[in-house]
Amino acid sequence: MELRGRSYLKDADFDTEELLGVVELAATLRREKREGRERRRLEGKHVALIFQKTSTRTRVAFEVGAHDQGAHTTYLGPGESQLGHKESVTDTARVLGRMVDGIEFRGFDQSDVEVLAAHAGVPVWNGLTDEWHPTQSLADLLTMRDHAARPLDDVSVAFVGDGAGNVCASLVTSGALAGMDVRVAAPASRQPAEAVWTAAAGLAEASGGRLTLTEEPEEAVAGADFVYTDVWVSLGEPEELWDERIDLLLPYQVNTGLLAATGNPDVKLLHCLPAFHDDHTEVGRRIRAARGLEAMEVTDDVFESPASVAFDQAENRLHTIKALMVATLAGPDAGG
Repeated sequence: MELRGRSYLKDADFDTEELLGVVELAATLRREKREGRERRRLEGKHVALIFQKTSTRTRVAFEVGAHDQGAHTTYLGPGESQLGHKESVTDTARVLGRMVDGIEFRGFDQSDVEVLAAHAGVPVWNGLTDEWHPTQSLADLLTMRDHAARPLDDVSVAFVGDGAGNVCASLVTSGALAGMDVRVAAPASRQPAEAVWTAAAGLAEASGGRLTLTEEPEEAVAGADFVYTDVWVSLGEPEELWDERIDLLLPYQVNTGLLAATGNPDVKLLHCLPAFHDDHTEVGRRIRAARGLEAMEVTDDVFESPASVAFDQAENRLHTIKALMVATLAGPDAGG
């Protein structure tokens, strides 16, 4: 697995062997960290972190992962650089590429991260754009590998809810690469983009995977090993969309009834977080006051149940992002 110097801008940038190789490297690095014997493979490296959108898991994972491996980071938060404001993305890329060894970008337009990668001359990693969330899907694959305790090409996952978002796009693509049985249940207006689905179908055909798209949640989850959901209004979308999305997606809420419809007593819940499973947030309280809902995409009893592996999934953001940096900065001997 030679990934040194490579960027990771969307899930299909890696082939099946490369994608699963990063997941296996993440498991190795996680084991080393837990056993207190982590070897620093990125000594002397420096990583720039560009965040147009705020973050908890992505920022901490990149910063802690880099530090664990001996690298340093420079954080450029919203409004803290001239990127796209007084300086073009191309010029920013050419400046940073002369100063750092790798660049993470979390923002809005996929074209921005593509331009960074085209001109920086160093690996660029997509920490989230409006179209893709490939570092999330790496954590998803590691989490499913852990909890299914069998090869990913023998695992089924059903995404229920807003299928038009970046999380679903990355899950469908990475799952197809891994040869998984991936189902998506979403209303017709919030299903994955046709180009995303068509490309993923081609990947699934090559890997032996299977894709299913339906408007019926119970059909999607039948027999599934994992049920995955995400917030109904994504980061960067206007909050005015809440009423419309609630009306559209409430039938897709992950609750005890939907988990029971899997017919699998060992089914697990995946969620990329944050989750609106109660009213302990400002948004949650406003929705409860306006709509009388105590939860949205997932009910609290499911989220807090033993079925939920969302916090394992969150921790795995660290290990998989660390593996991505090690693989693309340190080269093929990184795992040894």
